[in-house]
Amino acid sequence: MKCKQAFMHGPFDLRIEEVELPALLPNQVLIKLGACGICGSDVECFEGKSAEGRYDIAPYTPGHEWAGKAVEVGSAVTSVKIGDKVVGDCVLPCFQCANCKDNKMSSACLNMREVGFRPDSPGGFGEYMILEEAYTHVIPEDWPYELGAWVETFNVGYWGVWGNGCDPDASDTVAIVGGGPIGLTAAMVAKESGATVVLIDPLPARRENALKYGADYVLDPTASPIEEQVLELTNGKGASVVIEASGNDIGIASVFDIAGHSARIGLIGHSIGRKVNVEIGKTIWKTLKISGSGGTTRWFPRTIRFMSKIKDKYDFAALNTHHYDFFDLADAMDLAVNHKDIARKVMLTFKDMD
Repeated sequence: MKCKQAFMHGPFDLRIEEVELPALLPNQVLIKLGACGICGSDVECFEGKSAEGRYDIAPYTPGHEWAGKAVEVGSAVTSVKIGDKVVGDCVLPCFQCANCKDNKMSSACLNMREVGFRPDSPGGFGEYMILEEAYTHVIPEDWPYELGAWVETFNVGYWGVWGNGCDPDASDTVAIVGGGPIGLTAAMVAKESGATVVLIDPLPARRENALKYGADYVLDPTASPIEEQVLELTNGKGASVVIEASGNDIGIASVFDIAGHSARIGLIGHSIGRKVNVEIGKTIWKTLKISGSGGTTRWFPRTIRFMSKIKDKYDFAALNTHHYDFFDLADAMDLAVNHKDIARKVMLTFKDMD
């Protein structure tokens, strides 16, 4: 069947084109898209600032924050049925290489694919997409597609806080650097653990918004040295958990200043493709424990259960500041690229969904 998909050909070159979809393999699911968020990673690839998007190999279809409906399933598919609302993993391990068999993270897979960033893994910027059953997850029927499109984002924040060794509880002060979508998901997760949550962002609108999504305190890193602000708030101790969710050079560097002694640090903001100046010596003298996070393995079902518990506590719909029909993609990208101060989440929507 034919459908329309967007292809990233290079920096500032995103085109909607007609394609012929291949026949389903026995282990695959054909998905009609209902919603797809434009991520900051998509924007940075579009701007040519990130090496994550591989249009150097060939044009690819972006979009890793998606939700849709299964409209056809392969002959071997058993966990997804036609009509199910579904979401899917972004980083796709093969489960067969030496690193996968050694139970390493998905990002260690020797045959790794990445939905929405590579020519071999088309994403959700299209009317339809095809994904293997192993990476496809059913969401509750009463979820709107736009909530489902938040699962991938929430998965990053949830894993970064609770899946990778940071593990806050009520005794902790968690400092989150960056008040974008990833930072907000991390704030909600940290708040549900009982910790005191401090969110740091230079934009007033983001700071104000964070108070609705788990932050107990918000700090402006441009008002005065952020290390002094955090020390004052924590009685001179510094944060016991730090989650870097901005991917910004200044934000990344601040992590080593605001962390208290023996702090656990989770790095989930993307900065791949460039070097960042940090005072790494503080890692030694503060005995810091640092963990990175690039993709998760078998974590989506847990994320869906977590979101089901809190979806009525937080206004997820309000996180989507702008909505565009898929065929207005050029306008949507223009907003996401040129108005980052107001475009918290730009959501693409698709017509003819039940």
